[in-house]
Order: sequence, then structure tokens, then C-alpha cells
Amino acid sequence: MEELSGSSSIPQLHNQHHPNQPETLDHPDTNSSPHVSRVRKLLFRRMLVGVNDGRFFVGAFHCIDKQGNIILQDTVEYRSTHRSSPSPMEQRCLGLILIPSSCRSSCHVDCSLEEQLSLLSVEK
Repeated sequence: MEELSGSSSIPQLHNQHHPNQPETLDHPDTNSSPHVSRVRKLLFRRMLVGVNDGRFFVGAFHCIDKQGNIILQDTVEYRSTHRSSPSPMEQRCLGLILIPSSCRSSCHVDCSLEEQLSLLSVEK
């Protein structure tokens, strides 16, 4: 994820296989929609989600609902300790959290450039 590489306060994400990730998710069910198949490919990947108040959350993608609310597990919150721009980041471990779609300002998934392009492709 190129957006994270310039920041020393927020850790870089690394591709990891999550121990709870079933191997069958790599081979999506042929009966599911293309959208469901794309979301399945995101399961248990590291995700960085920014919210409107300036905080960032890094955790493993657990699920998303029809309204776009995201649940992350093993999540760490990062926030600026001061309002000034070059301030240090404070972090705390949160565990399982729900991020409402109305609060989300950005969302980045840890994956290769090819995977990013395929996830962004729009089918009609």
C-alpha cells in the first residue's frame, strides 16, 4: 500500500495469511454474485480505515453489511495527540470494532497492485 509507505507513525501493512482464514475462500462459490466473490477475497486481509475525525484503524477485515458498515478484528487505533500537523501518533488496541459507513473517510486494503486493480474493476 503506497499510501502508508511515507508515514513513520502508522505501521506498514504486510501480506499475511490469517490463521482463521479457511482455504476455501480462495476459490469462491460459483453460485455467488461477483460482488460477494470480491468481498470474500478481502476477508482477513489487513485494512486501514480512516474516519472523519482524523483517526485511523488498522485491523483484519471481518465483514461488511449492506449499508457499508465494516467490522475489523484485532484492531489498533491511531490518532494524533495534537491538532498540529507534524504531531506524534498515539495508538491503542481495540480488538473487534464496527466502523459505520457514515464515519468512514478512506479505506485501504493490503494487497498487490494487480489485486488492487482487479478489486477496483467495475463490471456492468
